[in-house]
Amino acid sequence: MSTHHILTLSCDDRPGLVAAVAGCLADHQGNILDSQQFNDVMSGRFFMRVVFALPPGQIIDALRHQLGVIGQQLGLDWNLRPKDKTRKTLLLVSKFDHCLADLLYRHRIGELPMDVAGIVSNHPQSALNLTLADHIPFHHLPISKDNKAEQETMIRRIIDDSGTELVVLARYMQILSDEFVRDLRGRCINIHHSFLPGFKGAKPYHQAFERGVKMIGATAHYVTADLDEGPIIHQDVEAISHADSPDDLVRKGRDIERRVLSTAVLHHLEDRVLLNGNRTVVFKD
Repeated sequence: MSTHHILTLSCDDRPGLVAAVAGCLADHQGNILDSQQFNDVMSGRFFMRVVFALPPGQIIDALRHQLGVIGQQLGLDWNLRPKDKTRKTLLLVSKFDHCLADLLYRHRIGELPMDVAGIVSNHPQSALNLTLADHIPFHHLPISKDNKAEQETMIRRIIDDSGTELVVLARYMQILSDEFVRDLRGRCINIHHSFLPGFKGAKPYHQAFERGVKMIGATAHYVTADLDEGPIIHQDVEAISHADSPDDLVRKGRDIERRVLSTAVLHHLEDRVLLNGNRTVVFKD
């Protein structure tokens, strides 16, 4: 059983919060290994992430009980998890598989501490080949204008049956229903291109080329009912020059999309992301 744990919490800011948490851990012989906190003066909210170790044999349930009591007293929204416990993650992908391939590779070499519960794709040609080597359950769920609700119901069933805790849209090019994303609030991550200025619709990289952009980027965010406007977890950009062709932009776009998505997924898996309204607090390593 793990002796290292991660505690995350948020609440309305008030004096004594850090002392209360530290005192609770001290009561159970908890040794704080890393602690980060943030006071948002705009919203009046307090956020904290603590990594701590318990002596062998120390019962975690007793600590949970005391945290529950303190949580009620101080209005804490808190979560406690063993540091080495992986989260079951479902990966959704459509035609373009560069983000999926990157996530699977990073998982294979130990960079992403997740348990891949399965892969869902409405375009199986390339995605299926990526799953075979790792013996990951693969679900081909084709979608049309007539079966969208039924297809989404099947995804829900896979989530429930597999115990999925995180859903990653690794270039899954379908709009999810409001009810679906509402049920997955804070547990569904998407990646999309992020240009300055922004270009929406078909062939965004070609639109950017026509406008002569000098910078492209990507954004990873939690999915909400507002398309591509959920709380942002991670972003990055890359310079573009006049010598870059549309194909160059597509190539560079693929690279930055997979980097940004994998970083966002890692932050979530390590309990570094706390929701703050339509924004996030990200406690980076």
